[in-house]
Amino acid sequence: MAKISNRFWFQLHGWFSLPIWIIFCFVCLTGTISVISHELTWLTNPSSRASNPQNLTHKTAPELVSIVQKAYPSAKVSSVLSFESYLINAVTFTDSDKPYAIAYVNQYTGEIQEVNQGFTFVNFMRSLHGWLLFPWHHNYSIGYYLVCAMAIVMLGALITGLVVYKNFWRAFTQPKIRIKQGKKTLLADLHRLAGVWSIWFLILMSVTGLWYLVQAIMWHNDISIEPHTPIVAIEQIPLDSTKTPIAPFNLADALVVAKQKFPNFKSTYVMLPEHNRDTYKLYGAGDFIFYDQLSYGVVVNPWTGKLASERSPEKMTTLQTLSHIANPLHYGTIGGIWTKLIWFIFGLLLTGMSITGFLMWGSRTVKAARSKQVITSNNISNQPSDNEKQKTTFIQQDIQ
Repeated sequence: MAKISNRFWFQLHGWFSLPIWIIFCFVCLTGTISVISHELTWLTNPSSRASNPQNLTHKTAPELVSIVQKAYPSAKVSSVLSFESYLINAVTFTDSDKPYAIAYVNQYTGEIQEVNQGFTFVNFMRSLHGWLLFPWHHNYSIGYYLVCAMAIVMLGALITGLVVYKNFWRAFTQPKIRIKQGKKTLLADLHRLAGVWSIWFLILMSVTGLWYLVQAIMWHNDISIEPHTPIVAIEQIPLDSTKTPIAPFNLADALVVAKQKFPNFKSTYVMLPEHNRDTYKLYGAGDFIFYDQLSYGVVVNPWTGKLASERSPEKMTTLQTLSHIANPLHYGTIGGIWTKLIWFIFGLLLTGMSITGFLMWGSRTVKAARSKQVITSNNISNQPSDNEKQKTTFIQQDIQ
């Protein structure tokens, strides 16, 4: 009975990944690259590097906006994004000849090092990993559901793998890789060893992936996780003016409000008002390392200069907390470049495990097919020919 049970778990372990092996492997590989996509951009594109040889101070978001507006007087700036200290800040804007553009502004020197009007490598990799570049219809994408479903595959492969691999904890203290006992043995050892050492990583990717699946279902059913940003009351706008009204409070004033609310506030994503009833939205990181770079935030009324709403980990609901800790845990940004490298290494191990598992399955399938052919051919050779069958029939009739 034990052998039958082990065989069942072994087959189940294989079927959790083999039918969609290519998609699973592709998602693992693109996710691994996405973890260090910023660093790869830094390596391949000199314009993305924020060099600071003179140790200049970091310019604020309002200063970066004024730099872009000075270079492009007719431009309308929509947002300012800050990344790692060694990467430039990105200022997105539109202009008469630029439907959408990203200005790479050095936050230390104030130089516009490049203007990108296409799809960046970071956005491409995140989109490819997140929803396989499937189109979005309203608020859902089939590709997003497909990628999130890989979390179920991963969790199932982990559980069945631990059931099949008896005493798996010995791989921590007695790792075994047999190089001289054939390809099959080597692949099996590598697969098991990588799996055991990646248990924590597999659990983390499975849990965060399942959250992304829940989040997608909520989006699809119009269930909001974050409260809607309040808009300015029409009574607060001077509509009696014959000219286009200009809000008396600018981005610098909004940043002061954010500093008053959160003294250690460091903006990572700033959105400027798109219309007269819109607001300043400033988001940033705080002291909680497991929260993302948008966990703190303020919304400021450009007409009154008052705080319209705020965001902080202390006041988040359970769903909001899950939403803001999922990305750092999934992409390994909790500790900067060092945790990114750890996530990258284990991402490679996970990709390698999917490949070695497929190779092991392939070798067993080919071997089983060959054995079946041999047995079939032997059975055919042992069967009597038609002439022999006829002779046997005549002899039997004569005896009777």
